[in-house]
Amino acid sequence: MHAFANPARFLKIARPMTPVFGWLGAALILAGVYAGLFVTPPDYLQGETVRIMYIHVPAAWLGMAGWSGIAIASITQLVWRHPLAGVAARAIAVPGALFTALCLMTGSLWGRPAWGTWWEWDGRMTSMLVLLFLYFGYISLANASEDRTSVSRVTAIFGIVGAINIPIINRSVVWWKSLHQGPSITLKGSTIAPELLWPLGLTTLGFSLLFSAIVLMRMRANLAEAKVEARLRRLASA
Repeated sequence: MHAFANPARFLKIARPMTPVFGWLGAALILAGVYAGLFVTPPDYLQGETVRIMYIHVPAAWLGMAGWSGIAIASITQLVWRHPLAGVAARAIAVPGALFTALCLMTGSLWGRPAWGTWWEWDGRMTSMLVLLFLYFGYISLANASEDRTSVSRVTAIFGIVGAINIPIINRSVVWWKSLHQGPSITLKGSTIAPELLWPLGLTTLGFSLLFSAIVLMRMRANLAEAKVEARLRRLASA
């Protein structure tokens, strides 16, 4: 873990990997969206509206994965004091919030024709909305610190405690009766027809790579900003 603790060593790897992740992710997203819109057939029950899942499902996955990443980075910061942990957590927060918001918006668009309502205060949708508010809270706490290379201890603890919501989101459709459909993809297999499923793999991988590229770009920007600020402080004190 500490092999990449040196920011210079991290940047040496992050610089070439950022465009690789970004362009490969964009290509997979375009391929998956094209296939989902023009190649796959409509669903026998949901018709054309099922195509929203090629955006909605990756957005939901990345909203939850983003906070999981924040929690892991927060533990790493508090326990091992890894110097890049706070940078990573800070960098994850904004794209995590964006994908969570995208999940909620596409879910509403999907729910209107499927359920006859834009919104329902059921377990899945409510817990996902709570996740968005958690992101907003984390971003506010992180921005309260002027140190771009870390986050405060309170912010890190908030990142860990907020992870309690992740299993609630995951199991909400099992624990409570809901308009939202049950788990479609589990370790035991998938209830989605194979001819509809394969573009979802492309968009999920594509958005995941794009998410990684955004996080790397934000980490690099935060490190560069911190370097400039440190240089200005040295000049001011000279």
